[in-house]
Amino acid sequence: MNLKIHKGDTVEVISGRLDDKGKRGEVIRVLPKDQRVVVQGVNLRTKHQRQVQSQGRTISPGKVRFEAPLDISNVMLVCPKCSKATRVGLSRSEDGKSVRVCKHCEAVIDE
Repeated sequence: MNLKIHKGDTVEVISGRLDDKGKRGEVIRVLPKDQRVVVQGVNLRTKHQRQVQSQGRTISPGKVRFEAPLDISNVMLVCPKCSKATRVGLSRSEDGKSVRVCKHCEAVIDE
């Protein structure tokens, strides 16, 4: 499936937990099979890690903070030109490739 949000895009959280709603961040990873994205600094979780020894290395114990995946429907792409959260359209460029287009200012997002 062709997703309209790619790794490296800036997105804004439009729904979900109140402390994450309205935050902007960069997409770290896209999980197309699960329809989820991982956004930097959003949906932070805490995992309590015990000390484990594997392959000669020791993983130190303690609390580990990490970004958990969000559903792709809970984020909107931020247009780099008008800096608004926008819907994304697809159109054909001159060379026949499909490019992403901002619905507000009609600027091409893919450069």
